[in-house]
Amino acid sequence: MKYLLTLEELILFGASVFLFSLVTELSWVFYAGLFFVPDIAFLGYAINPKTGAIFYNFMHHKGVWLFITLAGYFAEIEWLLGIGIVFVGHSAFDRVFGYGLKYFDDFHNTHLGIIGNKST
Repeated sequence: MKYLLTLEELILFGASVFLFSLVTELSWVFYAGLFFVPDIAFLGYAINPKTGAIFYNFMHHKGVWLFITLAGYFAEIEWLLGIGIVFVGHSAFDRVFGYGLKYFDDFHNTHLGIIGNKST
């Protein structure tokens, strides 16, 4: 099952790249420049794990970015459409490597399982 979920996320990441080139005329610099912006949410962990998880989960929730993508599409706001596509792609990319949505207790505890080796 793990490999099937990874494949699904890899396909979604590829689809975001394809869709970005298909429906926007934005520069690839736009895509590359925004790709890691959702990771700024890690700063919430400087406050505490719960705040970090809330920020991280918001910035990596595909539903949020699908809504933004659709809003950009229907409102014909190309930069908003682009941001939504890039961030959906980022979320899928993270999940390919096992970084799922976080539980409040620990950064390493995700909906995809435990990240890394917690015994050390």
